[in-house]
Amino acid sequence: MALTLTLRVWRQPTTAAKGRFETYRMEDINEEASFLEMLDILNEQLTNAGQDPVAFDHDCREGICGSCGVVINGIPHGGQKGTATCQLHMRHFRSGQTITIEPWRAAAFPIIKDLVVDRSTLDEIVSAGGFITSPTGSAPEANETRVPKSAADTAMDAAECIQCGACVAACPNAAAQLFTAAKVSHLNLLPQGQPERWTRVLKMVDRMEDFFGTCTLYGECEAVCPKEISIDFIALMNRDYLKAKFKDNRLDAQ
Repeated sequence: MALTLTLRVWRQPTTAAKGRFETYRMEDINEEASFLEMLDILNEQLTNAGQDPVAFDHDCREGICGSCGVVINGIPHGGQKGTATCQLHMRHFRSGQTITIEPWRAAAFPIIKDLVVDRSTLDEIVSAGGFITSPTGSAPEANETRVPKSAADTAMDAAECIQCGACVAACPNAAAQLFTAAKVSHLNLLPQGQPERWTRVLKMVDRMEDFFGTCTLYGECEAVCPKEISIDFIALMNRDYLKAKFKDNRLDAQ
């Protein structure tokens, strides 16, 4: 089935420029096309007409890399549960519908151009403490470090975070607690992550607070996360942060 759509797309040539919505009419869009393929068709039409194509982020288009991400009709990634923008298909829209497409809206994510935003603040959080002490050389024997299955399963759930930033874009406070909690937890839950456990959570949370708002547990972050990461991880991070603060204070007193 072919769809006829009206697109309202945010256009902003530079960070400093004033943005605006531009309206485009799209016809004969295959309902099996992905959302990004639909944008590709729009850009081909704009290019053929001698106009500037719409800039948007993408890479793997398999829901793995976290590069893609736009707000579709007011919802990051479009509102299909557990679905990144690149895996959203046009069959979820109806012919004649108007679709509003915007970039992530957060002070920590300045717009670079059109639908592309600068998400390097998320990298700042990871670089603040996202590592483990690991000896170089050959790989250790697989059973040398025993990991409880519950810990391994929970750590893997946290490690599914693809760093897309939808949680920040959905949060009324533009908070990054769900992202930070996932990155902290997938290391802090495993034996290999224990040597830096307390310094890691302190550094990453403190760095997060340099850029992002405060979490008040609205739950919007969990609702739009394409990997359905639970806000339970925020509680785990807060627990470790409080423990780390106590440990840090005891060390300062010595």
